Amino acid sequence: MPRILLVKTSSMGDVIHNLPIVSDIRSRHPDAEIHWLVEEGFADIPRLHPGVNEVITVALRRWRKQLWRPSVWREIAVLRRRLKTAPYDFILDTQGLIKSAWLGRLAHGLHIGYAGSCAREPLAARFYDRSFHVDPAAHAVARYRALAARAFDLPADLPLDYGLPAPQAAPAWAPPEPYAVLLHATSRDEKLWPEDDWAALGAHLHQQGMLSLLPWGDMAEFERAQRLVARIPDAIVAPRMRLTEAAALLARARIVVGVDTGLVHLATAVGTPTIGIYCGSDPARNGLYASTPIANLGHDGAPPGIAEVIGQIGAMLP
Repeated sequence: MPRILLVKTSSMGDVIHNLPIVSDIRSRHPDAEIHWLVEEGFADIPRLHPGVNEVITVALRRWRKQLWRPSVWREIAVLRRRLKTAPYDFILDTQGLIKSAWLGRLAHGLHIGYAGSCAREPLAARFYDRSFHVDPAAHAVARYRALAARAFDLPADLPLDYGLPAPQAAPAWAPPEPYAVLLHATSRDEKLWPEDDWAALGAHLHQQGMLSLLPWGDMAEFERAQRLVARIPDAIVAPRMRLTEAAALLARARIVVGVDTGLVHLATAVGTPTIGIYCGSDPARNGLYASTPIANLGHDGAPPGIAEVIGQIGAMLP
């Protein structure tokens, strides 16, 4: 029974894109013990996959801001002890950064990662005992799966499976009527889609018999959601949610439309028809990726128009 540590700490979309690796490993090694090292803010994502035995959290983002605190160094010491308690057979770093390679080195075992020719930070390859070249231009999901396939001698043509079970029910506050989730918020202003287009999309969905639900994360996003709800008939501003609640909400939606943000990838992972709107980024390497109905519209500097998005909804939901 191999004991495996996966190192993929952030960000949300990247952690979601790493989920199929667990399914791939389980398909050939059903008795493997799989642990996952991840940033504390994203720990609920690997916990959603029933094939992950243990989630180990790290807090690099928080620690960097508080290195002067003794409590931070105690947390680091606890992490070091936990990772060294028992050796792993394999430590697989799919992040390819110096920080992720260093974190992996806190554990004992055979360290595996990208060759310097394709790692995001080539110096990370020096931390690995075994390294492999994968196509650096491929989509993130394909890169991660290719690395795992070479590390564990897995078939290259395994079916894509994010491994997330269907939630039993949507959150209690969700409406019983058919609804769409509009993921209007993202981390950078250049990735935002115009509010006029969101309002027009919400009005169209209402005409098609769907309510629009608008999640948010911070106050600026909450204020944008309130502005949009005032312009979209019967639309609802979602309450603040944990990732597990968000997964249940997305899984029960008829369709999800969103800009380049982590939750749009979670929607594809739970199998919901999803449209990604790209305004300030290129979806070729990090866009939506699934065997279920998806569409990546637009690219850096060329966002899709409202007619294109509405047309795609019609094609996906005849």
